[in-house]
This record gives sequence, structure tokens and C-alpha cells, in this order.
Amino acid sequence: MTDSEQPEETRGVTRRQALGMGAAAAGAVAAGSLLRPGSATAAPPVPVAPTGTTLAQTLLHGPPGTGGYRHIVTGAGEPTLARTELLAAAPPPVGTRVALSAFAQLTDMHIIDAQSPARVEFLDRLNDPGSPVAAQVPFSSAYRPWEMLTTQIADSMARRVRGLASAAPVSGRAIDFTVCTGDNSDNTQYNELRWHIDLLDGGKVIRPDSGNLTKWEGVGGPTDWDSSYYHPGGRPFLSKLDNYRAKYGFPSVPTLHNVCRRPFTSTGLGTDWYSVFGNHDGLVQGTVPSLGVVNAVAVGNLKVTGLPVGVDVAALLGAIGAGNAAALATLLTAGPAKLVTADPKRRLLTRKQTVTEHFNTSGTPVGHGYTSQNVAAGTAYYAFDKGAVHFISLDSCTPTGYDAGSIDTGQFAWLNAELEANSSRHLDATGSWVPSPGTDKLIVLFSHHTIATMNNPLGVGRVLGPAVQALLLQYPNVVAWVNGHTHRNQVLPHARAAGAAAPGGFWEINTAAHVDWPSQSRIVEMVDNSNGTLSIFGTIIDHSAGTTWSASLPSQFQLAALARELSVNDPQRDAETAVRDGRRGTITDRNVELLVPTPF
Repeated sequence: MTDSEQPEETRGVTRRQALGMGAAAAGAVAAGSLLRPGSATAAPPVPVAPTGTTLAQTLLHGPPGTGGYRHIVTGAGEPTLARTELLAAAPPPVGTRVALSAFAQLTDMHIIDAQSPARVEFLDRLNDPGSPVAAQVPFSSAYRPWEMLTTQIADSMARRVRGLASAAPVSGRAIDFTVCTGDNSDNTQYNELRWHIDLLDGGKVIRPDSGNLTKWEGVGGPTDWDSSYYHPGGRPFLSKLDNYRAKYGFPSVPTLHNVCRRPFTSTGLGTDWYSVFGNHDGLVQGTVPSLGVVNAVAVGNLKVTGLPVGVDVAALLGAIGAGNAAALATLLTAGPAKLVTADPKRRLLTRKQTVTEHFNTSGTPVGHGYTSQNVAAGTAYYAFDKGAVHFISLDSCTPTGYDAGSIDTGQFAWLNAELEANSSRHLDATGSWVPSPGTDKLIVLFSHHTIATMNNPLGVGRVLGPAVQALLLQYPNVVAWVNGHTHRNQVLPHARAAGAAAPGGFWEINTAAHVDWPSQSRIVEMVDNSNGTLSIFGTIIDHSAGTTWSASLPSQFQLAALARELSVNDPQRDAETAVRDGRRGTITDRNVELLVPTPF
């Protein structure tokens, strides 16, 4: 492997991280043990159940072959690395560790109806390297060659979580629940949401098909040849190979468009699960409101496959980005198209309808966090208690459009009330203690967007990420904010200002997507170290499919294995980042022990 091909984890650690953790990390790798700040012997050996996680084995991309195409290979497990940026000094030796909470985080499933007329796959090529309008395309990731396999990926991830449910990897505590931090569906369609719910509930027959159930009606089929789409089944007489196979070495899989639509019975999580509202759950392809014209297209029988002839692409995309309904109608109706089978199950859902559908479930809790108050008010934020921890789920989708997030002033006031109700005191703007009316609990937030991507001011009275961050830093019992959206593993400390009466801050834990490489999730465990600190362990997991697939693709897990292999070869992703594994994050963003001062 050349230096330029070295995985990011070997060369992406900052100088500060290297100075602070390099020697300790080397010791952990050599010993195969967990880093325990302040003590080499006091705590019992951990992790106690690493099997099935990246503590035991990692999945990596192999060397490039024809066209640069890479297969998936297994690698050694990665250690848990301690991060102490929020501690003022090294803590004393740990005492008897007490596990307080354990949950699985799934995020950015993007369950996709890949045959829907409401999709705009033809915009994806405008994001190709060198495109003059790439920065103006409002529908990023409009097409993925493996997007017909998202239900199989989700089922494979559910099987992984189910296998870990009885014992979390570090503490051995049974997993209390699973949280899905948004973009659970891709296009706010009814059938996508139903597949999502039924996949996680388990024991349901999933038929990832729509329209005509006897044939493939999406792009990439044999009857509507377009070299910008992946055509796994071959090529018509005298036509050239599609770009994915000709340029990038993608495989021929003749049966793919048939077997991807076969019914299968969902595995299910085997835990309680909660849902968080993301921009793809509330906006068409995560970007624009579901205006009337879009719903008519979604349930109709005409699928546009290209841009209108002679259109000013930059002007059209600019108008769509500005919320121009007529421009959106032009995009979805005026270009070259093909007839498909209409399907009412593709109807687009409002926020209230999405929330209500979560009550049609065989899983627990009924509503999956959403309450009757959410249904009545048409809101999608809520809170719940599990043991010693109070969990708060935000709705960061900005309903007026764009993929970036924010919350409204009503939700911000509700958040402030939730914090006060679960705290006996907090810090004022000067960093001094003031009393609060509540009883102290540890607090963890969930949202779809990260702090940095809550930067969408569109609409009346929107509150952005920095304001939410500042509020949270007033409450020392807020210890973590868990989110998605970026499709990347990243862990960031957010510290209180020097001189505040309470040192420390909270950790932002951002986890990669299902739909894109590395197709991972995370197990989060909270442990009281009995020494004035808490540890928040984050352990990365891969879905349960293997590293290889057979040409016959007999099961959903074979299809999930193929999807992961195709995703690591995404040519647009390679153009976006200098390092192929950028979305895996650095080694200090994956298996981590995040320390905070005990708040009370």
C-alpha cells in the first residue's frame, strides 16, 4: 500500500490528539485492552463482549483492481481510545464502575423506493467531477448504484443489533433501546416509512417493490439505456457499457433488478426503538417541501429520466433552491420520461402523518417516542426517561426547505423547560450557579442535524445550532448530543468557557450512515466511574453481512454485502474527499471513551 493509499486513521489525527493520546493508544493496541485514564489496574477487564463489533474486527477496502474497483477485506479490531479534553486534570483511579445506560444508534438509513417517479436520479450526474453546476444542485446524492438495496442493508444492521442486545460490548449491560437519528426514509413516502417501521419491528414480510410488481421500472434497466446509470443486468445489442462498469470496474450482476425486489421476513431489533425526525423524513429528497405537484408525480405513472431539452440548468436549479414551485414542476414533468405503473403507496406524508404512522406498529414503545400531543400539534419533538438518564429528541428539519437544519422558537422554549425540569441548578450567562426547579438527571440529546449543520435560517423565528449549544452548556448534567446527517463518524468536545462554576462540557457524537460507506452504526454506553467522572463509551459496529457475495444473491444478507461493496466504490465520494475513508473518521472518532466530570 502506498503512502497516498494509507487509511485516514493512520494519518488524520491532529497534532493535539497525537500528543495527548498517541502513546496511550499505542499501549492499548499492544495490550489489546481498554484505555483507563488514571488507572492501570483498578477497573475490571473491559470490554466484556467485543464480538460482533469493530473492537474485534474491522471491515476495510482492499487494493484497487480493474478501474480502481475494490473489494471488502477484514482487518484487525480497533481499541477504545480515551478522550479527556473536557477534564481539567487527570482523574483519580477508577472505582467500581456502574453501567447507567446502553443504547444503539442507527442513523441515515435512507430507505429508498428506487422506482419512484418522485426521484430525480438524472440530477446526480451534475455532481460528477468537473460539473460547472455541482454547487447548485439542490438534490445531493440523487442516485446511488446500490440504492435499490437499502431495505436489505437495514435488515442486516438490525440483525447485528439483535445479536448484541443482551450485552453491550464494553459494560455488558443489556441494550436499553435503539434510536434512529433521522433520515429513516429517503423521500418522505408512505411505502418507505412502512418498510422502515416493519424492518425494525421484525417478523414482517418486506417487499421492497412498488408500481408493477412483476418487473423493474426504475432507472438502469435494459429498456431505457443511459450510460450515466449502473446497468447491472447487461447491455442492449451494440450499446456501450455504462460508465460504472466501463470506467470504474463495477461488476455485472444480471439478476440484481429481480432479486432486489423479492420479499423477505424482517429480523427486527429485539429492543425498544425510538425515532428522530430528519430532513429526508419531512422534505422531498431532504430538500424541498412536498408541494402538491410533487405528490401528484409520486403517485402517478410518468417517471422523468432527464432534464428538459435546452433548459438553463443553472437558472432552473437556482429557482428550485429558492422554493419556486413552478420550477420544481418543470423539473418533475417537462423532461424526457417513461411510463410506469402508478402506485398510491408512494404518496408523500406530512410531518403529522409521519408521526401518526409510528403508532401502527408491533414494536415498543407504541409511537416510538412520539406522543398523542405530537399527533395533535403536528410536532415531532419529545422526551423520555430510561433509568438515570433523561433523553430529549429534537426535530431539526426546517420545513421551508434545504437540507440544513434549525429549530423554531417554540421548540427552543420547550427544550429550555425540559432542561430546567431535570436540573436542580444551572449556570447563568456569567457562568455562576442559579437554582432550577427540577430533580437532577443526566441528560442526553438526540437530533438528526449536527450543531454545525443547524445553520438554516429560512422561516420565521428559527434557532440555529450555536444558540442551542450555548443553552446546553449552561447545564452541566447535559453530557452528550448524539446525531447524524453528515454520513460521517466524528466526535467533538464542546467545553464551557474558562472560569465557569462547573468545568467540562458535553460531547457531540456523530455517526456514519447506513446508505453510504462505511455503512456503520454505534453502541453508546454510559458508566459512572465512581471517581468524579463519567465515561461515555462509543463502539462502532458494521452490519452483519459478510465481505463477499454470490452471483445468485440468495438472501437479503448477500444483497447487503453487495451494497456495501458498491458503496465503497462510489466515484463521486472519492472525488469529494482526498482520502477514500474520510467518512469513517479518524481512529479517535470511532471506538472511544469520552470522559466528563460527574455533574452532581
